[in-house]
Amino acid sequence: MAINKKLLSLILLVSSLSSIASSFSDPDSDSDLTNELISLRSNSESGVIQLDDHGISKFLISSPTPRPYSLLVFFDATQLHSKTELRLQELRREFGLLSATFLANNNGSDLTKLFFCEIEFSRSQSSFKRFGVNALPHIRLVTGSTSKLSDESGQMDQSDFARLAESMAEFVEQRTKLTVGPIQRPPLLSKAQVSVIVAMIVIATPFIIKRILRGETLLHDHRLWLSGAIFIYFFSVAGTMHNIIRKMPMFIQDRNDPNKLVFFYQGSGMQLGAEGFAVGFLYTVVGLLLAFVTNVLVRVRNLNVQRLVMLVALVVSSWAVKQVVYLDNWKTGYAIHPYWPSSWH
Repeated sequence: MAINKKLLSLILLVSSLSSIASSFSDPDSDSDLTNELISLRSNSESGVIQLDDHGISKFLISSPTPRPYSLLVFFDATQLHSKTELRLQELRREFGLLSATFLANNNGSDLTKLFFCEIEFSRSQSSFKRFGVNALPHIRLVTGSTSKLSDESGQMDQSDFARLAESMAEFVEQRTKLTVGPIQRPPLLSKAQVSVIVAMIVIATPFIIKRILRGETLLHDHRLWLSGAIFIYFFSVAGTMHNIIRKMPMFIQDRNDPNKLVFFYQGSGMQLGAEGFAVGFLYTVVGLLLAFVTNVLVRVRNLNVQRLVMLVALVVSSWAVKQVVYLDNWKTGYAIHPYWPSSWH
């Protein structure tokens, strides 16, 4: 009977010790994972941690919920960097600025609550499948309570990319209740570059003032103003501002034949850069001919030369306008034709 009591006491002691050990095992494991994430972040220039399938399994899948940290994951694919419409490289730079700003504006325990990570497709294809990512760009917040990686509740909407790092910061602050702070962008010029520019301006100022007083600068050259006027006119009628704002490509690949390039897109909803430059060139030809006729040709004394040049200018201008009208008809499907007075019929 005494042996049974001793055996029972030993079993209770072992079970109590195991429970105590298990209660302390998870915090130790969580702290180890947090410390490892801090170490990986310190080795990155902007604080963005490079994760692969092993890292996702270690920090998210194997780690039980609730975790003491959250991960903001940027999904990237190097093979898609050539597709400028996705803006992956630009968004990745903004993501790095967001991470660096968070590190600069926070200290203490807040730095261990959120980590910025990146997953590249070629090295982590299985992780892409686990998250259910089928399209890029894609940024997702994995909170400490997220148990299923396929949960899309933490996905950043496309509208959150609109103002780049600033709108990303608003998303983080709203979801995590942490403070990111104003985005700290690097200056366009370093202090050394600014010093060199200032020194050059100081040295060149006396010479510039001397040339201005003599009227020997480029601003006094009428050819510069003439070229500038033609340049502005060309880019105005070519729809260049539309192409810059919409970030339209010069050409696209043919969907039916990838080896062919499409310079003119049929449809009123889209205009390629090559189309705008073609129309701008035709308009510029007409404008230059009109300027030549009204400013140069009128000074020619030979009437036969005047008439011949005028005829050539009319023919070329009519051809250019006809090509513009034809392109408009082809793109929109709307025909343009003249209306003659009824008395002429």
